[in-house]
Order: sequence, then C-alpha cells, then structure tokens
Amino acid sequence: MSRLILASSSPRRHELLAQIGLSFEVIASHAKENTKSTEPGEMVQELSSLKATDVFDQIPPKERAGTIVIGADTLVSIEGKVMGKPADEIKAQEMLSRLQGNTHQVYTGVTLIWQAEGEKEPRRKTFFEKTDVSMFPMSTEEIKSYIATGEPMDKAGAYGIQGKCAAYMKGLSGDYYNVVGLPVGRLYQELKEIERLI
Repeated sequence: MSRLILASSSPRRHELLAQIGLSFEVIASHAKENTKSTEPGEMVQELSSLKATDVFDQIPPKERAGTIVIGADTLVSIEGKVMGKPADEIKAQEMLSRLQGNTHQVYTGVTLIWQAEGEKEPRRKTFFEKTDVSMFPMSTEEIKSYIATGEPMDKAGAYGIQGKCAAYMKGLSGDYYNVVGLPVGRLYQELKEIERLI
C-alpha cells in the first residue's frame, strides 16, 4: 500500500483506519470549513475536499508521488436542517432534543488525492455515504445526563453511536462506520483502485 496520510485529528477515524489494518500518518487539516453548498451530500464532499487539498499542498513536491491523502467530513441532517459539532452544551441539548425519537441522516464525505509516479498534477476522487439513523425517545434529564459526560461535544449531531448514546439507538439503514465518521469499507475499495493507478 502507498504512503497514506489522514487529514484529520479525529480519534474515531484513526481507530477505524487502524481497525482495518492500514498504516498511515496523521497531518491535521487547518482549512477553513466554508462551503457554498446547502445540500448535505454536496457539503461533506466539498469540506472533505478542502481538508484533503490543504494537507496535500503541505507535502513537498518531491514527496508527493506514491502518496494518498484522505480527507473526510461528517454532518448530521434532519428534515433539511444540517448539524455539525455543537458549539456549547446549550446547542448540544437543542440538537439531541430534535434528534431523539426521530430518524435522521448522517453524511460522510471522503476525498482522496494522489499523484502517480511521473505525473505532474495530482488526481482526486470524492464520494459520500449516507446512513439513516433512528433514535429512541430521550427525556430532558437523559439528554442533560448524556451531555454531562462530555461525549457529545466533539461530534456532529452531538452524539456518538459507538459511545454512551448507544443506549438510545433504535436502528439504522446503511453503513454503521459511516456514522462513526468514516465509511471504511467503501474507502478501502477506492484505495485498492488507486493502487492500480499508482
């Protein structure tokens, strides 16, 4: 496998890549997360592309051949309202109050940027996955108790499906790992295709 660089400081994404046996480096992106899109699928693709490009541009030109940068972004959407990470506990409570007892969508966009040996310009592939997630109802006290754990504060939609909020997960349709933050099955298949090109 080529040199892989993950353009994310997310511990969940680190764990998922390690889980499927990939060796990788981490260079966190500091790109401003501004998007022109309003549709969730387009938004996560645009944001993942910004992150991947930011990190790829940091690599010295002589080191780019045979390197693949992975950028990713995750958003939650319910009834057309897009949710990123909560700014504070009040926002976290607003998000969870809206999600509880309902079905929402989780979108993760992934951008891969690589440069083949002998080529002057990099290539890129961007895609997204969508998963429908249904939650059991949560009382106000349950929401406050969950927020008090601190778990929701660095997660889109203010919850982690793999954490304490698992107690309120009713079901899902789609890729579970997409909800955690990275659709690793699809990602691995895309990486195999790129390997053939490099």
